[in-house]
Amino acid sequence: MTIAIGDKIPNATVKTKTEDGPADLSTEDIFSGKTVVLFGVPGAFTPTCSMNHLPGFITHNDEFRAKGVDTLAVVAVNDIFVMGAWEKSSDAEGKILFLSDGNGEFTKALGLDIDLSVAGLGVRSKRYSMLVEDGVVKQLNIEESPGQADKSSAEALLEQM
Repeated sequence: MTIAIGDKIPNATVKTKTEDGPADLSTEDIFSGKTVVLFGVPGAFTPTCSMNHLPGFITHNDEFRAKGVDTLAVVAVNDIFVMGAWEKSSDAEGKILFLSDGNGEFTKALGLDIDLSVAGLGVRSKRYSMLVEDGVVKQLNIEESPGQADKSSAEALLEQM
């Protein structure tokens, strides 16, 4: 079942990059008592993700913060080393929290997984954006196609806030 507006984010653990190396981060740590913008992408370094989706959240970071957002985070079914390299190459350090869902467990718990085996990518995340307040989904935008970043764009989410 796909997560919906009004639902609580499921308990899961993802990984993030720290100065000491990879570290586990629980959804409780990410969302509890905070306003969070979370967007999911099919894959780090993929064309639509790198050229269309991620840049909007970097560009509009200050606007989200001005609207009370504590954390902007991106999650992908990629390993932590790929996510760390993507963070560094995108100049998003300190602006976006990059989360690795290497086995897709969090993505599957959200019901936002998609089988892209036909493209040689395996099971990945659908492209989406959401606004989460204290662990509860307040806005949710899911793309019909992983190659589009319109409904889930930073601009679309900002208009909903």
